[in-house]
Amino acid sequence: MTTDRVPAFGEIDPPARLLMGPGPINAHPRVLRAMSAQLLGQFDPEFTGYMNETMALYRQVFQTGNRWTFLIDGTARAGIEASLVSLLEPGDRIVILSAGRFGLLLREIAERCGAEITVVEAEWGQVIQESSIEQAVSRVRPRVVAAVYGDTSTTMAQPIAGLGRLCARHGALLYVDATATLGGMDVPVDAWGADIVTAGLQKCLAGPSGSAPITLSERAAARIDGRRHIERGIAGGGDRPASGLRIASNYFDLAMLMDYWSERRLNHHTEASSMLYAARECARLVVEEGLPARIARHRVNGEAMAAGLVAMGLTLFGDQANKMANVVGIEIPSGVNGERVRTRMRTEFEIEIGSSFGPLAGRIWRIGTMGYNCRRDAVLITLGALEAVLRAEGVALRSGAAVDAARARYAVAGV
Repeated sequence: MTTDRVPAFGEIDPPARLLMGPGPINAHPRVLRAMSAQLLGQFDPEFTGYMNETMALYRQVFQTGNRWTFLIDGTARAGIEASLVSLLEPGDRIVILSAGRFGLLLREIAERCGAEITVVEAEWGQVIQESSIEQAVSRVRPRVVAAVYGDTSTTMAQPIAGLGRLCARHGALLYVDATATLGGMDVPVDAWGADIVTAGLQKCLAGPSGSAPITLSERAAARIDGRRHIERGIAGGGDRPASGLRIASNYFDLAMLMDYWSERRLNHHTEASSMLYAARECARLVVEEGLPARIARHRVNGEAMAAGLVAMGLTLFGDQANKMANVVGIEIPSGVNGERVRTRMRTEFEIEIGSSFGPLAGRIWRIGTMGYNCRRDAVLITLGALEAVLRAEGVALRSGAAVDAARARYAVAGV
């Protein structure tokens, strides 16, 4: 056993990188300032007031009247897992739409819940047709249909608009993972008829990873309440007996979390105070800007980035009729070392762009225009840097074409 003394190391001082990948992105300075606010006890009236304000703000962000609109402490995946583990019992049937890494993640979590799974698939870079979904749902009669609206692994946005009606016709609940789209693309929860929608802060909401906004319909809340068990150490004499099969996870038990966020404030865990401050400020930024303006900003900057990449002679990946507004995939040119380009972007320009996973590993780059980084200067700087690196790697490009094309797109938009 070593007795060497561990050094104290230095104070954290990360470089000021421009994060232009598919997420996380740079947090808005206002969000970082909110996170530095003093901590309070989780039952302090000031703090529970912030909880109520956060719920009200996210109802506007999600475009919903749902009472049960709150936060899950954890990354975006915490919201996904809480939703599925609280909805699904062993043997329940679920139809999962899968056309990328995060559709496969839904399947992974549903398998761990012991669900009976039917997957409706499309090739990575495509979306799933509603007719194929209808066939599967009418045949399987599932308890849940689960979809990803904006799979950053492929940069495709699965159409959601008709799925709520489809699910209602067949008695299914609709779960939507909107991690990469909430606050940057239109996520009209009530208009969709979605039953649970979750997200994360680290994409279009311009915050750090670590808090997962969630909203539940009354139908979903009733299903989850039917499995409600109160933890023994906090149960009171007036609590009704346990009902239904207990949710398999304690931490991700949405029934207990609903009690915690209700007027009763039945203790579940110690709230992540600084993350709540961050999530509240993220939502304030959305509401102040206004959803239509914010969605338009993401669309215009995404179009400018895409225009610049095409002018550079690069090929955009996937079905362009169904691409995300805030992340673009680019095919890596033949003969170009994609990882070396990413390294040079980071070391020479302090800019991060993304690669991808699975069948797309080494085939595409992914560039995001999200949240605080969804702005003209970030787009133009990234395009200029990528052009310079590609030229240094021996790719023949017309100097300045990318930036010129992006600026022309901004001019058309009057930005």
